[in-house]
Amino acid sequence: MISERYEVSGAHFAFTDRWGGVSAAPYEELNLGGAVGDDPAAVRANRAAAAGALGLDPGRVVWMNQVHGNDVAHVTAPWGDDPVPAVDAIVTDRPGLALAVLTADCVPVLLADPVAGVVAAAHAGRPGLVAGVVPAAVEAMTALGARPERITAHTGPAVCGRCYEVPEAMRADVAAVAPRAWATTLWGTPAVDVAAGVRAQLVGAGVTKGEKSHICTRESPDHFSYRRERTTGRLAGYVWIGSDGTCGKDGSK
Repeated sequence: MISERYEVSGAHFAFTDRWGGVSAAPYEELNLGGAVGDDPAAVRANRAAAAGALGLDPGRVVWMNQVHGNDVAHVTAPWGDDPVPAVDAIVTDRPGLALAVLTADCVPVLLADPVAGVVAAAHAGRPGLVAGVVPAAVEAMTALGARPERITAHTGPAVCGRCYEVPEAMRADVAAVAPRAWATTLWGTPAVDVAAGVRAQLVGAGVTKGEKSHICTRESPDHFSYRRERTTGRLAGYVWIGSDGTCGKDGSK
């Protein structure tokens, strides 16, 4: 259920895999995406189970309506009955409020400055990389008092540059904005390494601390991959600062 988890000075980061949920094929098992055709009741149960595994209150997790852009929303509470805005990054300075990002090959980016008590989650696919959603998220964090040199960034499971084949013209267009994203597949064709491009953008924004997941979603049967399966579920990345400096509602580490 939780494939990767980290803690840095009271800030918490976690990424899911595809197992331990109740969704039926082709979304089996832990689909956390609400807009991919799965049974809404199964998605609610899966989100509650994932939150419980992290010691979080499912009602205190903020999700996005992701559209492959670069807009960032500052959130202070769950959306409630309000429409979920079309954004690809969210930021908060509220302890105990968890931010979530959905992916199935795109790069989930989790950011935290524990000193300022500011966290952000961003959805960085190829279009978001080109649009600059990650630098926009860092900028939104600094507006709330974060400092780039204090921010830790974790990027989660995503399709790797060896597997993300694209037309030559598309590779050139992406590399013109993010040179480090230029890549070649294992079989020798043009490719894009979104995760490498994201890491370079983070460094360019002054964020040098953090980890990059070693998991390629297209290669891993334990993770959803749109490029491998097309109709499939969504993974989630979560970031939060506990309301008392601990992990979640039960105070566990």
